[in-house]
This record gives sequence, C-alpha cells and structure tokens, in this order.
Amino acid sequence: MQIWPHKHIHTLANFSIEDYESVFELANRFDALKNAGTKKIPALQGTLVTSLFFEASTRTKNSFELAAKRLSADVQTFAPSSSSLTKGETIIDTAITYSAMGADTLVIRHSSSYITFEIAKKLDAINSKTSVLNAGDGLHSHPSQGLLDIYTLIKFFSQKTLNPEVLNSKKILIIGDVNHSRVARSNLWALSAFGADIILCGPETLIPDEFINFLKNPAPNQTEDPVKSRGSITISRSLEESIKIADAIIVLRLQKERMMENLLSSIDSYSLDYGLTPEKLSLNNKKIPILHPGPINRDIEISSKVVDRYPNCLINNQVANGIPIRMALLYLLQKHNK
Repeated sequence: MQIWPHKHIHTLANFSIEDYESVFELANRFDALKNAGTKKIPALQGTLVTSLFFEASTRTKNSFELAAKRLSADVQTFAPSSSSLTKGETIIDTAITYSAMGADTLVIRHSSSYITFEIAKKLDAINSKTSVLNAGDGLHSHPSQGLLDIYTLIKFFSQKTLNPEVLNSKKILIIGDVNHSRVARSNLWALSAFGADIILCGPETLIPDEFINFLKNPAPNQTEDPVKSRGSITISRSLEESIKIADAIIVLRLQKERMMENLLSSIDSYSLDYGLTPEKLSLNNKKIPILHPGPINRDIEISSKVVDRYPNCLINNQVANGIPIRMALLYLLQKHNK
C-alpha cells in the first residue's frame, strides 16, 4: 500500500487510482476481519474522532461513529442545538475549539459547499495536526458515499478477488436530481476514474446539459486531474431507453422541495417518467444491480417492489459496506499524520 498523501479528504476529484485502491484494499481487509468474527481492533486506540454534523443524518453519522469505535478510537459527538453556535459562535471557531480539545479527525457535514476546505485551511494556518474529513458539504461532495457506492459495485462485478478494473466500459445509469446531489458528483468522479461510462437520466431541470462537461471542473487549488483517462458522461431523457443498455443503476433521492422551486410539474409525473419499477427493469435482459444512497422515497423515485423483492437491489449492501470504507478513511488519515 502506498503512503497516504492526503491530510484532509474533501473530494474525490483529487483522488488518484492508487488512492482508490488503497481505500478498497484496506476496506476489504477490515471487512474480512468482521466476517471472521473480529468486530473491534486497536488500530486507532488513543485517537479522538469528533463528529460535527450540522445537518440531520442517519446512515453517514452512525456509520462513521461505528467505524471509529471498531478501530478503538474515542468518539466525540457534537450537537448543534446545545452548542455555542446558538450564542453566535462561527462554524470555523467551533472546529478550532474541537481541534484544541485534541481531535485527531473532524468528520464534518454541513449545508454549505466547500466549508470543509475553509475549515482545513484555517486549521493548517494555525499549525493544527487535526485532519478534516468531509461527510457531505452542500451540493459539492460526499466522498465516503461515492467510495462505498463504487466499492459495492466492484464487489458485485468481481468474481473472487476485488478488481476495480471490472468497471471499465460498464454503463452505469444514474437517475434523478443530479444537479442538487453531492452524492452524484462524487459518483461521477469515482466511476469515471475506473473507466465506467455514465448515463445521467432525468428532466433537464434536474440534469442540465452542462453536466456533460462536469469532469473538466477540478477541485479548488487543483491544477491537473490525477486520473489520466476517465470514462464518459452522456445525458438521456428517456429512462426506458437508458435501462435497456445499463449494466447497473444508481437511483437518487427526489427532494420534494424541488417542486416548490418549479423544477417539477408534479411528483406523480416525475414518478411516471423516471420512477424505477419492475416493469421498467424488465426492459433489461440482465439482473442488474440497483443502488440508492438513502433515505428512500418509496414509490416515488423507486418502487417498493424493487426495494423489497428485486434480487440485486444492493441498498443494504451499501449500508454495510459504508462501515469498512469509513474505517479505511479514518485509518489512512491517522497514518498520514504519524
């Protein structure tokens, strides 16, 4: 395994192939330990992981905290409603406070895009050794979700040993509100890194045509793409035609507030055109894997019959895979700082 090059994890736009492989290799080892009956190891004993979630979360927050505990780290949980934020303290000052308390890693979720960059920049300026791990910032990025999604697909398509190259030339269909999805953006970076050809499917109000050029937009302060050759992005407005050629599908949650922004005429019309149902899936002659980052709006973006009965619905696999992926990220950040 290469030396981990990142003090902070903000985005997958600056991940190299070697970075991905380090995460997957380590996650696979942690997963194997769990399957062998070892649920806790002393890898991060004596370190402090602080969970700063300024947005509500079930899967990500609990998954990170469980991952930290399985590595024997101490876990400190932040509650916005009972913090000094209610007295006017800034988010950056809150992060500095937890760093001063000895946090080795701050796991941060916030509604503002790029906020983790700003926090990390301030911590570095005061020579703090604390790492920042982005658990979702605004519409920008959700690195651990992108990693666990691609890890789930690689495990599905690999025969015996984990092989990311199985995604090369695979057609991965992403359905829904890409424009307002940090998950989708992270998926675009991760999937394209391994040569997957990505089809974005949804109405133009939720998937503007400019997403064709998404991979040409690097992260802040990034001068070049660490991945030499990426897969492609295409846009389709026909779900039925896209399903026919897909090798896998990622369904995004439809945020109902988009109707209030006049981006959709109605939930029912969206569901009719872009909701994933068994009937639409039958257009593909393979039993392709289905992913969804959660939470699910049943019978809106995805049918309950698909969630509960479709044999290759991997939503629970994603949740399970999130723990070793997040264990790997926490471990790698600590090894970078030693």
